[in-house]
Amino acid sequence: MPGRSLAPFVTSLLLDPPTVARAFRAVALAEAVSWVLLLAGMFVKWVLRTSEVGVQLAGPVHGAVFLLYVALTLVAWRVLRWTPRTALLALAASVPPLVTVWFERWAERTGRLPVGRAAVAAAG
Repeated sequence: MPGRSLAPFVTSLLLDPPTVARAFRAVALAEAVSWVLLLAGMFVKWVLRTSEVGVQLAGPVHGAVFLLYVALTLVAWRVLRWTPRTALLALAASVPPLVTVWFERWAERTGRLPVGRAAVAAAG
């Protein structure tokens, strides 16, 4: 197939609402887990005063997952047609520890995140 690009196929797959919803869900959970690891590392560093390794490892991981969450929130806002209020709530949820999990569950429960049995049934 000379001259044919896979870009339209890949773009349509990556911007498919159920795909974006599943990715958002996974990254929201990863963001919460990275927060827990960073908090544990900070506890060891500042309270136990034994090692900085936890912060040195979990800090960059949490930073990368946080940036991925923010980027995926902006993608979800467009692809899932969230209102600005929902997008701002998702972004605000990234600041306090573990609130991304609460937001993801709320978004699924209120139909803003098409994952689960309903999405699978709709997908055929």
